[in-house]
Amino acid sequence: MPETPPARIDAARLQAMMEAVSAFGGGLDGSMTRLALSAEDGAARDWLAAWFTGNGFVPLVDRIGNQFGRLDLAGNNAPVVMVGSHLDSQPNGGCFDGALGVIAACEAIRAVREALAARGQQAACNFIVANWTNEEGARFQPSLLGSSVFTGAAELPWALERLDGNGISVGQALDAIGYAGTDTLRVPDAFIELHIEGGPILEQEGLRVGAFTRYWGATKYRLAFLGRQAHTGPTPMAERRDALLAAAYLIADLKDMAGDYGLDLHTSVGRLEVFPNSPNTVPSEAVLFIELRSGSPGILEEAEAKLKACIAAAGERAGVAAEVRAIDLRPAGAMHPGLVRLAGRAGAGRGVRPRHLDTIGGHDAISLAAVCPSIVLAVPCRNGVMHHPTEFASPEDQAFGTQVLADMLMALATEGLAALDDRGDGR
Repeated sequence: MPETPPARIDAARLQAMMEAVSAFGGGLDGSMTRLALSAEDGAARDWLAAWFTGNGFVPLVDRIGNQFGRLDLAGNNAPVVMVGSHLDSQPNGGCFDGALGVIAACEAIRAVREALAARGQQAACNFIVANWTNEEGARFQPSLLGSSVFTGAAELPWALERLDGNGISVGQALDAIGYAGTDTLRVPDAFIELHIEGGPILEQEGLRVGAFTRYWGATKYRLAFLGRQAHTGPTPMAERRDALLAAAYLIADLKDMAGDYGLDLHTSVGRLEVFPNSPNTVPSEAVLFIELRSGSPGILEEAEAKLKACIAAAGERAGVAAEVRAIDLRPAGAMHPGLVRLAGRAGAGRGVRPRHLDTIGGHDAISLAAVCPSIVLAVPCRNGVMHHPTEFASPEDQAFGTQVLADMLMALATEGLAALDDRGDGR
């Protein structure tokens, strides 16, 4: 296994950047509301763009608003390693989901540049920091929108037409914050993302870093039950066509369905839109945002068939119609084995063995995995909490994960893509 000189991150510098970016949409209780392409997101992007310029990175923005900072260390024809995550958040979410990955990318690449300069070494690759548009899918659906356009999984015109709850399109929102870019970037030769785990395993096992080696698939439906608006007072119960009642039946059925598969299926309705949403009016429309998640393609297929049967049964029971308005399918898969080995090698150099994990939630690295070697590294988060104001990763764990990331990047900077072929993983 080749000896790679260390690239030492600056933990204080990392924390200062995390504190700075958390000011955009952050609350006193630790909450974060920085919805994609909002004014808060625009301010965070402006801050990041200024950091890029001030630290020798070339700021770039593509047509879906993905924001990049390019650092050319090896010439035009050298391999490109992209590192990053996203700055948008859930409403009333936390400060670490996504943002840590962007800030860690900045610090890790800067540390690599400093180490190379101190030794007078020529880099074997160039680096790009990525801040992907609308990873969360909280304001615009579907999630992973920016990275899906980048990889060709979603068409740009279609993505720009996606509407939020107020009828504002992605294209309009990009124009409003000044991030409708024109730059074009090629697919990188590798993509690495650092993220909080969003689960309890690392903390429970007393481990400092993990590597997501497998990602679950997801089937997402946007479904409308269509009933008949009426007064809740004089309208007899037997004559009501209550769309919300059908939604309630289906939500309960989905919970029961998950129980049939033990730990191998997650189901949810995380958002419900009711019209006209008045206390004394029978709802005429209920729109459900349904998710089925599993690491098994067979289970996902079977669960979707059951979902369709449950939709029909719930509609019939409530006496309403059903209309599927959108379906988003994301297949299960595996992260790149060469990057998994490189993460193991970097961890071994720091005296740890990265825990192999499944990621059940989506990450931009999942989009990138379809077109280039990709991986997500994980650091512990307190009680496994994510998408909540109490989401927390200690400064020490943030710094350790960033250091492992920097060690991986240093190997790529000194050895090039040959680092992905090394078989020594420290196990």
